Amino acid sequence: MHIDLLIHHAAQVATCAADAPKRGAAMADVGIVNDGAVAVHQGLIVDVGDSQTLCQRYTADQMIDAGGRVICPGFVDAHTHIVYAGDRAAEFELRIKGASYLEIMEAGGGILSSMRRVRAAPVEQLVNETSARLEMMLALGTTTVEIKTGYGLDADSELKMLQAIAQLDERHALDIVPTFLGAHAIPPEYQGRGDEFTQYIIQTLIPAAAEWYRASQFPAKNIAFFIDVFCEQNAFNLDQSRRILEAGVAHGMLVKAHVDEFVNLGGAKMAIDLGAASIDHLDVTSASEVAHLAHSDTVSVIIPAVNFNFGSTHFADIRGMIDAGAVVALATDYNPGSAPCPSMPLVMAIACRYQKLLPSEALNASTLNAAYAVGMGDKVGSIQAGKQADLLIVDAPDYRHLAYQFGGNLVKQVIKRGNVV
Repeated sequence: MHIDLLIHHAAQVATCAADAPKRGAAMADVGIVNDGAVAVHQGLIVDVGDSQTLCQRYTADQMIDAGGRVICPGFVDAHTHIVYAGDRAAEFELRIKGASYLEIMEAGGGILSSMRRVRAAPVEQLVNETSARLEMMLALGTTTVEIKTGYGLDADSELKMLQAIAQLDERHALDIVPTFLGAHAIPPEYQGRGDEFTQYIIQTLIPAAAEWYRASQFPAKNIAFFIDVFCEQNAFNLDQSRRILEAGVAHGMLVKAHVDEFVNLGGAKMAIDLGAASIDHLDVTSASEVAHLAHSDTVSVIIPAVNFNFGSTHFADIRGMIDAGAVVALATDYNPGSAPCPSMPLVMAIACRYQKLLPSEALNASTLNAAYAVGMGDKVGSIQAGKQADLLIVDAPDYRHLAYQFGGNLVKQVIKRGNVV
C-alpha cells in the first residue's frame, strides 16, 4: 500500500494507546513499540508496528528515519490563558518580596491587571502577541491547546478575545479548543456586587458567547465550546459558580471549572455533579471529593507550574488521585501571572519530582488524558490507527528523558496532521 508518510526505526514508539482515558495502573503503561514505525495517510495514522513489518507493508511519498529516537503523541495542553497583552513581570518581583496571589488580586493586580491591558488592546495586537506564544508551544511539542477568555470581563472585550481565538485557529497549525471564562474575576465596575455581575454573565455574556460559537468555524470542525468559572475566595462563590455553569449548559456549552486552588468552597463536587469534562487545579481538594472524582468521568487537570512559579512546596495530591482511580491530566496554565510557562515537558518534569508521578504517568497525563479533558480524546492524544497524525520525534533513546531532562527542548520534529511543521 502506498501512503503519504512513513516514520521508521524509532528506538521506541510510545503510543499511549487506549480507547478511554487511563486510570490507576494503566497510567504506567505508555504502549511501547520497540524499533517502531508509524504509517500516515491523508493526515491520519493508518498503522503502528515494528519497522521491519511496516517498511515491507508500505511505500511512501515521504520516509523519515527516526534514527533511534522516540516517537510519541503531540502534547495536549488542556488549560491555558494565552490570549493576553503585555506581561506581569512586576508582580513576579512582588511575590518574591512576599506578596501572595490573593493579596496582589485585592490590590488590583493579577487578573484585573491583564483585564485593563486586554480591554485597551485591539484584536490584532492580541492575535500577534499570542501567535508568538503558540509558535513557542508548538516547538516544545504542543499540538492541541485549550484557550480561555477571561481577561475582558465585559461583553466587548470577551467577544474580542473570542475573535482572537478564532483568528489564531485559522492561522496556526495547532488545534485550538475555545473556553468561555467570563467568570474569571469581579471587574472594578462590579466590585462588591458579585451577584449583579453573575447575573450580567448569565443574561448577557453567555448568550453572546454562545452566538459567537454558533457562527464560528468550530462547530463544523466538531470542536466543543466550554464554559468555565473561577470558584474561589474573592472570585465566585459556590452558588454563583453553579448558576454560571448551569447557564452555560443551557446554551450548549460543556463544563469546566477552576476549583480548590487556594480555598475549598465545595466546587469540585458541584462541577462533577454537573457532568464536568474537567475540574482544574485541585490543590486543596479533600479525600472525599477525590473519591467522588474517581467514580466519575471528570478529568482532574493538575497544574504544577503554578505552584512552582509561586515558590510553593504544596502541590495537588495527584499521586493520591491516580491511586484512587481518578482520571488525571497535566497542563501548563500558560498565563502572564501565575504560570508564564509554554512547556509541557517542564510541567512533566515538575510533576515527577514534586508530585511523584512516574514518567509514564506524566506522558499519559499530557497526551491521552489531556485530550479527553478538552473533548478531543477520539481524535488526538495517542498513536492509534484512525487518529490524527500529531506526532513528535524526540531526540532521546527513551521516552523517560522527556521528564528526566529539563531546561532544554528535546523535541526534534513536530508532525501535525501528517505534515512536518
